[in-house]
Amino acid sequence: MTEQSMSRRSFVKTSGALAGLAAAGGTAVASQELFSAGEAHAADADTIAWSQCNVNCGGNCIFQWHVRDGKVAYMETDNTGDADFQARACLRGRSMRRWLNNADRLMYPMKRVGKRGEGKFERISWDEAIQTIADQLEYTYKTYGPNSIYIMNGTGTYFSMSKVGHRLLSLAGGYVSKLYDYSTHQLSAAMPYMFGFDEELGSVFSPYDNVNASSFTEAEQHSDLIVMFGNSPADTRMGGANATWDFARAREGVKSRGGKVVNIDYRMNESASGHADEWLPIRTGTDAALCAALIHEFIKDGKADLNFLHTYCVGFDEETMPESAKGKNKSFYAYIMGEGYDMVEKTPEWAAPITQIPASRIRELAKDLESAKAPFVCQGWGPQRHSNGEDTSRMISMVPVVLGQIGLPGTNTGQREAEPPVYLVGNIPFKNPNKTQLPVYQYLNAVDHGKKMTALNSGILGADELGTDLKFLWNFAGNCLTNQHGDVNKTHEILADESKCEFILVWDTVMTDSAKYADILLPDMMRSEVLNMQTQGYSEYYTGVTVGGPAQEAPGECRNSYDVCADIAEKLGFRDEYTEGRSYEEWVEYLYNKGRDAAADPVEGYGINMPTWDQIRKDGVFKMECEPAIGLEDFRNDPVANPLGTPSGKIEIYSETLATIAETWELEEDEEIHAIPMFWAGPEGYGSVTSEYPLYCSGFHYKSRTHSSFGFIEELKQACRQQMWINPIDAESRGIANGDMCLVSSPAGKMQIEAKVTERIIPGTIGIPQGAWHDADMDGDKIDKGGCVNTLTTYRPTPLAKGNGPAHSIIAQVAKA
Repeated sequence: MTEQSMSRRSFVKTSGALAGLAAAGGTAVASQELFSAGEAHAADADTIAWSQCNVNCGGNCIFQWHVRDGKVAYMETDNTGDADFQARACLRGRSMRRWLNNADRLMYPMKRVGKRGEGKFERISWDEAIQTIADQLEYTYKTYGPNSIYIMNGTGTYFSMSKVGHRLLSLAGGYVSKLYDYSTHQLSAAMPYMFGFDEELGSVFSPYDNVNASSFTEAEQHSDLIVMFGNSPADTRMGGANATWDFARAREGVKSRGGKVVNIDYRMNESASGHADEWLPIRTGTDAALCAALIHEFIKDGKADLNFLHTYCVGFDEETMPESAKGKNKSFYAYIMGEGYDMVEKTPEWAAPITQIPASRIRELAKDLESAKAPFVCQGWGPQRHSNGEDTSRMISMVPVVLGQIGLPGTNTGQREAEPPVYLVGNIPFKNPNKTQLPVYQYLNAVDHGKKMTALNSGILGADELGTDLKFLWNFAGNCLTNQHGDVNKTHEILADESKCEFILVWDTVMTDSAKYADILLPDMMRSEVLNMQTQGYSEYYTGVTVGGPAQEAPGECRNSYDVCADIAEKLGFRDEYTEGRSYEEWVEYLYNKGRDAAADPVEGYGINMPTWDQIRKDGVFKMECEPAIGLEDFRNDPVANPLGTPSGKIEIYSETLATIAETWELEEDEEIHAIPMFWAGPEGYGSVTSEYPLYCSGFHYKSRTHSSFGFIEELKQACRQQMWINPIDAESRGIANGDMCLVSSPAGKMQIEAKVTERIIPGTIGIPQGAWHDADMDGDKIDKGGCVNTLTTYRPTPLAKGNGPAHSIIAQVAKA
């Protein structure tokens, strides 16, 4: 999302557009003298330095650092322009100063002196660190080739110069690119087969645009029913310009028209909290079963829009099945009505014991959807993060599709709310000569047995096989080596084996669990310690850019990652090609002006008049509102002129491409890929609990962290304690009271965690906030005291995406510790 990207959709609200705004209090950031961190302290008392919260919640809330005597004294957030349009920071962002000035900051380059994962390092010079990295790169390219080098998924900081490592490795010989991401792994892999994957044929699906999904602002204006599957912006996207603000206005708009909101989740999340009537509890991982039963009712009640389904879709019933599948009862209708596949009719009575939702309540929701004039159906990214997530994500979209309620005012396609259509500035450019792509969740398998991994058994794209194990891992601002991956114990065993991956470079600001596995550990600067530039976040439905800083000097010997990569490039003999003669600050200015020129183009851009460089350095902030968007509106208006990028150009409920994949890929005996969306329990899904592990368990995103970012801030840990949610029914039978310390066990590992006994979670399922920092004696009992949910997840990539479905598909037992 940090690449400059402009869709063709008309989106910009031009009235009142410019909100490049003078700094509060009449003081503004000086320009050139603040390019150097060493000169920041020269500013007068209470000079303001603009910056942002650059972590990956989807928002980039705006900061005003008040600088006094060269140090940040305190922080204000966005107070510019209309009070209804301010990117104000949430509780996490407002604690950023405690991260910035934390005593645990990494300050010197270090090399490992203990075993991998032990966390033992000694200080070295920058010269030694840079020479070691350059030597290891040369050795790895020469010995194993570019398919042995991988840049880990890292989203701990978003800014316009975050891809300096990608640029370096692209010039050095290339690397294996990541495919998908940990947030939308299953959805990103499966949904294109339904909504488009070939841009030469038509529009292509992305979870990060406003073409395939509608905005909450559209719901605010025209919807009369919002149905949310596992979607809680109040937990994850909390900033003042983020989705939770748009959702609050959408709720008010819908209710003002006599409508309502239904929030389907296994726990009463923060978006439903205070609105208990909106919560519809469901067993985790069974959303697809609920959708099947809802659609059964639509068909039975004569509310399936056959005209829409026969015009815009392939595979709903026999009339629109492709020739290869005709006459075989393989349609979606046959599955729902019990005429094909498992020959089971998907009635509410069938779904009730699976979902724990009474049949009468399912029928009530079906009636609500049938009678709504403009139902806005959306899903968060939690339901797809199950072992059956590839089917679940498609099945949720089938609810509005069967009703013919997509592409119309107030409706949605079943996706998460639309994301902004434009990013005004791009990232530092690079062109990776290596075309091999690896699903992010497969990195550990590629370390362990990459030479055996192929396109057909591992989901590799761009090459038939990997051909080698991963030998060099580049990990910048990320905690996915261990903490945010799956099965921490298994991950530890593989990474600790130095005969497998031969070199791990980690670059961070504090000692994360992943950092403990570094061979060379580099101290990074915070965004407030350099000139920072970044756009709005990808879940903030506006467009803008913030430029400012540095606010204060970085501690110790922290260096700018661009400068360090330039020094590595010099060792490798291509410094001039890497820098193109520009300093870090000159690159930022270059990227801003390049984006400004592109935005102003009335044909290729949008005729947006961004401030000049000098003006944005004075103002700090430029922002504009976006027009509401209706997902797949162009396709709905004219499907011939605006086809989808599927082989048929239509919504492929039945995908021949998926049918071929199911026949040709090498799958395990209990793995399934389906040509139509259906309910499939999946490993450690519904029905898999045992006498040893009688509870279902799921992770969820938590207010105090963005994934694992902020996980070490004591004030946030106290405000939002790391607790296991458990229903009183399950707690009482185990003698567990609120606040008791418990031992949670799964087939993958064990953890100790405090109990939160609450009726806000459905019986039979426990919930654990994800992102807590792993804390275990890995040479001892391996019991995690930190409450990291990935201690409990098994490492088993999903059949199609090869993704992190086990993140929310866990079976477990709980006992009082």
